[in-house]
Amino acid sequence: MLLIGNGTVLTLGQDNKVIAQGGVLIEGAKIKEIGDSAELRGRFPQAQFIDARGHLIMPGMINTHMHLYSTFARGMDAKSKPPKSFRDILEGLWWKLDKQLSLDDVYYSALGPLIECIKTGTTTIVDHHASPYAVTGSLNTMAKAAREIGVRAAFCYEVSERDGDKITEEGIKENADFIAACASQANPMVAGLFGLHASLTLSDRALAQCREAAQASGSGFHVHVAEGIEDLQDSLAKSGLRVVERLNKFGILGPKTVAAHCVHVNDAEIEILKETKTQVVHNPESNMGNAVGAAPVLKMLDSGVTVGLGTDGYTCDMFESAKVANVLQKHAAADPGVAWGEVPQMLYSNNPRIAENLFGGKFGELREGAWADVIVVDYIPPTPMTAANWSGHLLFGVSGRSVETTVVNGRVRMLNRELVGIDEEAILARSRELAQNLWERI
Repeated sequence: MLLIGNGTVLTLGQDNKVIAQGGVLIEGAKIKEIGDSAELRGRFPQAQFIDARGHLIMPGMINTHMHLYSTFARGMDAKSKPPKSFRDILEGLWWKLDKQLSLDDVYYSALGPLIECIKTGTTTIVDHHASPYAVTGSLNTMAKAAREIGVRAAFCYEVSERDGDKITEEGIKENADFIAACASQANPMVAGLFGLHASLTLSDRALAQCREAAQASGSGFHVHVAEGIEDLQDSLAKSGLRVVERLNKFGILGPKTVAAHCVHVNDAEIEILKETKTQVVHNPESNMGNAVGAAPVLKMLDSGVTVGLGTDGYTCDMFESAKVANVLQKHAAADPGVAWGEVPQMLYSNNPRIAENLFGGKFGELREGAWADVIVVDYIPPTPMTAANWSGHLLFGVSGRSVETTVVNGRVRMLNRELVGIDEEAILARSRELAQNLWERI
């Protein structure tokens, strides 16, 4: 047993309590009990005790759209002209990088940000991967990295036709094989989705093939949807349909599907997303950095669409993503009164729902029977913290680097800012070597 105590417990979720001098008792991979720290310690003296020292104890963060493979782009000269459009960014940076990735590169480009997840309190991610000349085995390679670092993760391979039919077929098979392996193992730490790049790199034939393969596995999809205006323009030119309409026509949408971005969607498409119960993920920093626009997340939420929050590889820090989401929606709406409730809903309510659809079990709250994904945050509130105002404390008082202890699935991965069983120095040294070699191949 493990007891994290002597802190302020923020349960979130259904109970939504703030418990002074509280504790969280963990047995195996699940939370056994929440209550007064001293009382729990008295009843369970055999439990390993982690002293939160008055700091905040809360559920781990969840990132519902991530790109681990983007790591080696950090500091890289892509040897391209400065981009003037989203298409320029894809062709000049990401499609240059992903073609150079070997399985060794895939492994180490995953390890680095997974360590960063532990350091910033992100205990669960939903990743979207591409390595067109190292497709087969790529998802198992990333799952291996996630298991070693200890982050709960869902993976998919982004099927695209931009590199030819052979690689398209390899991507379809990689998804199907990985999803089947996950189903046979029933591991609560690893899950699979069927990855698609985007409408603009997939023909009708490819979409039909992917739908058939995914239906055979019972899986949902993970796909970029109307991220840049180019995706919308391409869809209209190909089919006369907008992106959401086209994907819906081919049976891609649904309650198991994660639709990332949805920047260029109209009211009719929002209604389709609602009717199909498709899960949308907003990525504010990426959308701003790529200058593609601000997704109408407030309208989607108001319409009843489940909208979660991701980072698109920009960061591992979900507290940072929440800050940016808050100010972006205010800026886009020219209204300082919006996004106070919607952004916490996305991160602390909807992200757990998306994770539950993938892994099963209970996420995003500290209560009996929930997964033991718990973080301790170096934050002592300077003003009263209550069940009514906790989101303001997190928004203005906490960043990922405030996290000092991270527990995932009942396993301590960082204790008082010291990683447990992870040789960060050796991993990052090898990562730098591989990144340099990849840069020389660009």
